[in-house]
Amino acid sequence: MPQLDFSTFASQLVWLTITFGFLYFVVAKFALPRIGGTIEQRADKIANDLDRAQSLKDDVDKAIASYEQALAEAKSKAHTIAQETRQKLGAEIEAERQRVDAQIAEKVADAEKAINKAKTKAMGNINKIASDLAGEIVADLTGKKASAAAVSKAVSSVSK
Repeated sequence: MPQLDFSTFASQLVWLTITFGFLYFVVAKFALPRIGGTIEQRADKIANDLDRAQSLKDDVDKAIASYEQALAEAKSKAHTIAQETRQKLGAEIEAERQRVDAQIAEKVADAEKAINKAKTKAMGNINKIASDLAGEIVADLTGKKASAAAVSKAVSSVSK
């Protein structure tokens, strides 16, 4: 094997140094700057994307906070409106209930008056009917007709 021949070993080291020096020069001047530029561009793009993402996240957080505040205000307004409506309807219902109670009380009073009037009329007729009936019973039992004044007096004294 020629590479293990020590007589050519010095020239091989020279050519090895020249080749690796040339290769180092080419890589350092052409390949590494391109790779470094690409890596730097990629790092810049990632940093810009992260900055943009953070900016968008901040915007979203602001929008969410604004939405939650608007939602809270809407809930508060809805609660207030519902409370006012409940109070208004409660007052209307109470007024209507009082009006209906007054109408019912008036109708009950009218019915009581009618009942008392009918009762008074019936009671007045009862004495007359009782007197007539008692007179007929006395006439049927005794065969004689009793005087109307005596029968009325007897019925009046019994009914009291």
